[in-house]
Amino acid sequence: MTAFKNPAVLVSPIAETVREGLSAYPKHLPPKLFYDAQGSRLFEQITETREYYPTRTERTIFREYVAEMAEHAGNNLTLVELGAGSARKTRLLIEALLRRQLRLDFYPVDVSPTALREALASLNGDYPNLRVSPIVADYSHGLPSLKDPGQKLALFLGSTIGNFEPEEACQFLVELRQSLTPGDGLLAGFDMVKDPTTLHAAYNDRQGVTARFNKNLLARINRELGGRFDLEAFRHLAFWNPEASRIEMHLESLREQTVWVHDLGRCFYFAHGERIHTENSYKFSPAGIASLLERSGLRLEKTWTDPQGWFSEVLARVT
Repeated sequence: MTAFKNPAVLVSPIAETVREGLSAYPKHLPPKLFYDAQGSRLFEQITETREYYPTRTERTIFREYVAEMAEHAGNNLTLVELGAGSARKTRLLIEALLRRQLRLDFYPVDVSPTALREALASLNGDYPNLRVSPIVADYSHGLPSLKDPGQKLALFLGSTIGNFEPEEACQFLVELRQSLTPGDGLLAGFDMVKDPTTLHAAYNDRQGVTARFNKNLLARINRELGGRFDLEAFRHLAFWNPEASRIEMHLESLREQTVWVHDLGRCFYFAHGERIHTENSYKFSPAGIASLLERSGLRLEKTWTDPQGWFSEVLARVT
């Protein structure tokens, strides 16, 4: 059985992250706090909702072009996926690469041990020539150290790059490039700018799964830090900000209230209507993608997209 490794750089303690975020003005909490066991399960449910097009559209691109992606990526690769989650889409690429090489080492990296265990369980045994080595890590500062990985193809799918602020996205790609070597590739997903109605619906599904996912962040504080958040006293709020080209997600207090968090030893005051900013999801244009890669020192090699142009899969190269 594959062992889970803990690299030297660990995820910041949730207590300090929560203390800093709820003490700030305006209040904010980072998206990585979404992904405890319950949050990971809820996100998988989000990807199956009718309104949430990104995962479905990206899968369509992979099904159509995965052989071409594998051909362009190179030979005798080691596959490293940042924010791997359950690695469902990655199966298609794994199969395409195994048709081109005798064996494949796959390093899925994620902050959620639960998601990685599910990925390991689903992949282990299905592909005799695949070796899966999960790594629990915060990948936001480049790749963890890998032992003799050879030529690498890094995956950053699902438009997770859109969760970074623009300058942070550039810095992330710079640090990722520095973790790679000349000739290594990056296959990244980018969610494209589209009509506001489609964007709004994707983050406000009728089943309320995204709302539960957002509120689970408060439930996690309750579970892990002894918080006293009343989830019914907050509402999920997601909207398109055209000036910033992003979807914003917030949790809005429905009343004036004070919330005790035991492990932090303090209360946090919320005015009626006050928000906790929990996530940004930036949407891209082709020119914006090209500019980001150029500023990061990566060479754009190939782009694949769906017929509607809703999503793009981009192969970039370290030169």
